[in-house]
Amino acid sequence: MAAAYQELSDEQAHELERHVSSCPECQSDCEHVLALRVLMDANPVQEPAPNLVARARLKLDEVLDSLPPKRWYERWSTRAWNNFARLQSAPVAAVLLLIVGGGAGSLGGYEYAQSRVAHNAANQVASATKQQPDAGMPALANVASVSGIARQPNSEMVDVSYNQIVPRQIEGSLDDPQIRQLLMLATESSTSAVRDDSVDLLAAECRAGHSCQPSGIRDALMYVLRTDKSAAVREKALEGLQPYVSEDMRVRDAVLESLLNDTDPRIRTAAISLLEPVEADTSVRQVLYSVSTTDNNPQIRNVSREVLSRVSDIQ
Repeated sequence: MAAAYQELSDEQAHELERHVSSCPECQSDCEHVLALRVLMDANPVQEPAPNLVARARLKLDEVLDSLPPKRWYERWSTRAWNNFARLQSAPVAAVLLLIVGGGAGSLGGYEYAQSRVAHNAANQVASATKQQPDAGMPALANVASVSGIARQPNSEMVDVSYNQIVPRQIEGSLDDPQIRQLLMLATESSTSAVRDDSVDLLAAECRAGHSCQPSGIRDALMYVLRTDKSAAVREKALEGLQPYVSEDMRVRDAVLESLLNDTDPRIRTAAISLLEPVEADTSVRQVLYSVSTTDNNPQIRNVSREVLSRVSDIQ
């Protein structure tokens, strides 16, 4: 169950996959759990407004930056309390804990001095950056929104206009991490043209196989597929996810949710086509069976039945 919700560590997930690959019984159990999750996710989820998410992220960054670092005596008191709590269950280790506590106290002064030096150095760097705003790249953590995107003809170069306190612009290749970060932020823009351009570029990068990592661009496209109000933008996001339906279970679930919940019949039909490489998967077959028998759209029912006719019956 933890694996179905991506809550396992990489090491645990790898160990589970290795076992499931050689155990038919566990493989069947995993397929049924994933199928159950897909059917449970069929109900639409109310998502927060993109502007609210962007403002919340900026506010969180400001609050985290304003938190003062823990002082040495606060760290020492925390360690001492933890050591005291262990004394009742580990009396043999009491002497060792006291020795460690004494050592931590003797090092407190040194740690405090080191932290003050690092803090002062950070303040000096921040002051120099404010005095010389053009000396380096912009701090993308302070981006409020993306206002425009333009790709130079016959080139990999992209011009992205974005807003901080005042509007600014950055130019770079589609492989530039900052350009990619701005494009992903643009998928949550309140301006439909900006969302359209950003999703178009990100989807093209994924279809071309250019570093479309599981966490990052794929997440942005799945968010757009689930939440964007424009059918054209959702369709572009669906096309960008197509190469990863077979290898990424999260992408497969997002496409299945689109098949079940999207309001546009074209996107639902396209979702069925995208699922063709994994049409024998248990969760896919169950969703197709549900759609083929209960959906209100006769065309969607017929297409689903045609797909089911090519695979074995659901167990």
